[in-house]
Amino acid sequence: MIEAHRPVKATVAIPVTVRDLIPRDLPACAWSGSAGHLRLVERELARAAKGEVDYLAVCTPVDLPVAIGGVDYRLREGAGTLWQLAVLPALQSRGLGTLLIQAAEQRIGERRLCRAELAVEEDNPRARALYERLGYVAYGRKPEAWDEEAPDGSVHRHETTCVLMRKDL
Repeated sequence: MIEAHRPVKATVAIPVTVRDLIPRDLPACAWSGSAGHLRLVERELARAAKGEVDYLAVCTPVDLPVAIGGVDYRLREGAGTLWQLAVLPALQSRGLGTLLIQAAEQRIGERRLCRAELAVEEDNPRARALYERLGYVAYGRKPEAWDEEAPDGSVHRHETTCVLMRKDL
């Protein structure tokens, strides 16, 4: 008779750091989107080198990114606009998104800007709930569209409506 073993469940806390995302991180960020998405992130890193944006990574002790996202300083006067926020799916709802957003807000404040803004798809209630918990308030809606690359390399247009949110810092 084969005895079934019960799974062992435990909580393990590991320290993380927040730093700038760099080009050599991109292969480890495949979880955040398609190859096309990572090419876009790579272009944004070139903008980061010019000071137009910050692109942040929350990293494990072995320096692997598990959450990433950007702040664009050119979209709205007096504000930093958070975008492309993503957390490794297996680690969602563990506080990493909150840490990423707080670090982004700190960067915005360091530039002496008084507001953070973002857009969240209407059909993403989990993300919107997080932003509301962190003090973001909806102020409008806007249609958005972008190209998405499928695993087979085909590209299709994703169309959605986003809720525009802001927070005074």
